[in-house]
Amino acid sequence: LKMNYLFTACDKLKNSRRKIVDNCCNFLFNMLSIWSFLLLVLFKSTTVVISDKNPSNKWALLVAGSNGWYNYRHQADICHAYQILHKHGIPDSNIVVMMYDDIAYNEENKLSGKIINHPDGVDVYHNDVNVKNFMNILLGKEKEMQHIGSGKVIKSGPNDHIFINFVDHGGSGILCFPEGEMTIGELNKTLTEMHRLKKYGQMLIYIEACESGSMFKNVLPNNIKIYATTAANARESSYACYFSEELETYLGDCYSVNWMENSDKELLWLETVGEQYKIVKFETNTSHVSEFGDRSVSKDYLSDFQGEEIFLKFGSFLFAQLLKPQQQQQQQHQQNRRPPNVHLDAVSSRDVPLEILKRKINKNGYESDAARQNLHSLLLKRKYVDEFINQMVGEISKHFHLNHEAMLTKRVADVMDFDCHSKLVHHFSRNCFSFSKNAYALKYAYVLTNLCNTGIPVNEILIRMEESCKTAKMYSNIV
Repeated sequence: LKMNYLFTACDKLKNSRRKIVDNCCNFLFNMLSIWSFLLLVLFKSTTVVISDKNPSNKWALLVAGSNGWYNYRHQADICHAYQILHKHGIPDSNIVVMMYDDIAYNEENKLSGKIINHPDGVDVYHNDVNVKNFMNILLGKEKEMQHIGSGKVIKSGPNDHIFINFVDHGGSGILCFPEGEMTIGELNKTLTEMHRLKKYGQMLIYIEACESGSMFKNVLPNNIKIYATTAANARESSYACYFSEELETYLGDCYSVNWMENSDKELLWLETVGEQYKIVKFETNTSHVSEFGDRSVSKDYLSDFQGEEIFLKFGSFLFAQLLKPQQQQQQQHQQNRRPPNVHLDAVSSRDVPLEILKRKINKNGYESDAARQNLHSLLLKRKYVDEFINQMVGEISKHFHLNHEAMLTKRVADVMDFDCHSKLVHHFSRNCFSFSKNAYALKYAYVLTNLCNTGIPVNEILIRMEESCKTAKMYSNIV
């Protein structure tokens, strides 16, 4: 018994010593963390003081370029982006939100009045979400925006930082709005004009759209302090995710969800733009996230574009986050090294309408028959677009002695003639199939690029295109 008592006493002593050692290690680790944090605060404060000689403001333009319930995710993405900027201290006066706003009170919204992460108020509604207003807002043209939405514009100067987040449908060299579309030439002309007028110091652009890489590939200069990342490269679809069984629609897009969830959890003044790009590229395994433009901007901290309120209120963070046991810190470190975030319900953005209808059919019940009819109708309309494009390209190819198959299948060329491309895009959209009303037609936008790159005068191509479009059935809502 005495020996057992002695062994027990020894074990207790060892455990007691071990706890003392562990506590000492945790104390030293926490003190080191605090001092490291304070040094970072000092560094950040010094940087702010130095930069005060050339003070800068932060501005943001957030655009959801679509409407309709099946596009719910686009407006939800922009609402989430707004919340991130608002939470991190960017004033509402410096955030312009362009959104059609037909989701919150949509008859299909079972959570009437609510959008996931929706802002307290948006600025531009319905048909005012268009290319002209987008450009006027960016260029700070207050007079042109009077009596439109809130009338807010980006009144930026040569030292200011601008963040643009655009979410919608896209095609080769095209981004869509609820009314009309913006071409690669029009976007880059606006950006070049902003640079000429010294409307910014640095600019960060995030674009969520199919083939979004085509808007910048071999076009965006690498020396004008504009850095852009896109959800997809120049030839592929972006992907939707987070299907809601309750709302029967997709709540987000993979690229957007990944950058926003990263911004939600990280200290923006400690993570660079380039680091977020690498994280999002790694996490988004459904498409090839791409980067373009001036890589020097990627070395800036996210707080320079998305706000830094967490830094300004670091006191609570100091006690809530840094005074954690070493073991918890290690667990967090392991979590940050997790494999890519696999969205099991991810689907190509172009297949979203089909997938929504298929899910309704699988539910059976009252809505199943209607969904089956809608799916059949949609597939017929898509087939009609396929056949029309084939016929139009065939007629144009025959007239100009072009290779029909090459015009219809070649997808590697960049836009060489911006003027020709813009004219063909807008003419096709007005007279054949509106890209903003028939998102499926964007699948064939590359054909217009191919036609322009032949060198044939654009007016001659327009004449042949108009002949083909005269006989087309003017469908709408071919999604």
